[in-house]
Amino acid sequence: MSARSKSLPRALYRVSDARALDRLAIEKAGIPAIDLMERAGKEAFVVLKERIAQPRRLAVFAGPGNNGGDGFVIARLAAESGFDLSLSMLCAPKSLAGAAAMAWERLKACPAYPRVRIRRLSKAADKRQREGDDSSILAEDIDLVVDTLFGTGLARALTGAAAKAVRAINDSPAPVLSVDIPSGLDADRGRVLRDEQGRGEAVKATLTLSLVVPKQGLFTCEGRELSGEIVHRDLGLRADSPSAPVVPSAYRHRFEDCVGVLPPRPLHAHKGDFGHVLIVGGDIGMAGAGRLAGAAALRCGAGLVTLATRSEHAPALVAAFPELMVKGVESPDELQPMIERAQVIAIGPGLGVGDWGHCLLERVSRSGRALVVDADALNLVAQDKSIEESMRKSETIVHTPHPKEAARLSGISTADVEADRFAAVCALVRERGGVWLLKGVGTLVAAKGETIRICEGGNPGMAVAGMGDVLTGVVAALLAQGLCGFEAASTAACLHAAAGDRAASEGRRGLIAGDLLHPLRQLVDRL
Repeated sequence: MSARSKSLPRALYRVSDARALDRLAIEKAGIPAIDLMERAGKEAFVVLKERIAQPRRLAVFAGPGNNGGDGFVIARLAAESGFDLSLSMLCAPKSLAGAAAMAWERLKACPAYPRVRIRRLSKAADKRQREGDDSSILAEDIDLVVDTLFGTGLARALTGAAAKAVRAINDSPAPVLSVDIPSGLDADRGRVLRDEQGRGEAVKATLTLSLVVPKQGLFTCEGRELSGEIVHRDLGLRADSPSAPVVPSAYRHRFEDCVGVLPPRPLHAHKGDFGHVLIVGGDIGMAGAGRLAGAAALRCGAGLVTLATRSEHAPALVAAFPELMVKGVESPDELQPMIERAQVIAIGPGLGVGDWGHCLLERVSRSGRALVVDADALNLVAQDKSIEESMRKSETIVHTPHPKEAARLSGISTADVEADRFAAVCALVRERGGVWLLKGVGTLVAAKGETIRICEGGNPGMAVAGMGDVLTGVVAALLAQGLCGFEAASTAACLHAAAGDRAASEGRRGLIAGDLLHPLRQLVDRL
């Protein structure tokens, strides 16, 4: 998992918002563009000295635009401070314009400029391409690489010399500081910019210095891994000032942000005060899914939990987890008394897409109860629109799809969902209503009238069967204890991720879903 600084602002923005703030500063506040560039370069130079242990040999990669101009400022400051410096440029100096050209002239005018080793990447890279050698772009003894190739203005896949420069940066053992965003990353979507054949390159940064406003794409999908640790500097352009023309497009949401959402339990409390959750699932051969969801609901504070599953599973489940009330059901009529006693129904874990699961989902959809809809229940909804219409009787519906399930519901490919997770989850909210928790790296939680929350936390060890079933139980438990759908979903995502991180302290590989149950109990009490 990429490190995330606790000092980062919670509010995240799109590229268009950052540009609006730039225009406001230049056109309304009268701040010259070169002054903003100087601020960016100076902040980057301070960060690299603070965060990278005694760097003396720097390699700066500069592109043709304003991001490259930031690199020229950094190079000048490093040269003036006595650093051993190489500057690799993607363009000829005569092609530079605006503030970037001014930054280049200031670099040339500094007394230390003669000691700077300048390399033109376009010509050198073409020669190395013929010789089959990319790695020589960078010397082996570099202490730090500074990536200022491209910023947020890039809208296409990197090719040619730019792509070769990125590969050389990524192949280097030296840490990498990317200024604003890692070059090649779409700052809005969190995806590497790719061509029609799916080819694309992006820098994998050790540290990213986010400028002006934090970009939403750094916190989900590929952006989360490529950006490394993130630090932020607003350069004096405050997005939350009264004169700012922008509003957040998303919020970072961490476990620490959830503390206090549940009230303390009074001494005279009893189990009926904390809700009755009904878990429906566990078709033949899939009993474990329902058990995991039910156990998670209990561990996260639900007062009572009933698991409705196939009759042949009931004895073994009761023996394995006696705190669960396990009922064998083979028909909707057998399920109805349990529906009437429950406040929250979670349906989907191990449900299957056969007749048994379909008929139970039809009955649940007409219940009017608060619902958590997961796994095969979502697949059945994608097949049968009438079920979704029936669900509209429920005031609270939380859907918890992974990207493939979201794709089925949206009628697009999984790749399309992952290409723009923000657009995908917003489309689901717009077209189907309810709360949507789109699982994945940087889980997104969205609902009508709410700003998207991006869950921070979690790790690759959680990529294992049953994790989604546990999350379903967590959401259901928080709903049963009185949280609204959006709050329950976003809190559950962070709680689940934090439990996964705590469980992974003993190792990521080999982590199983049941390992989260104990840390869930420890963490939920902090809420």
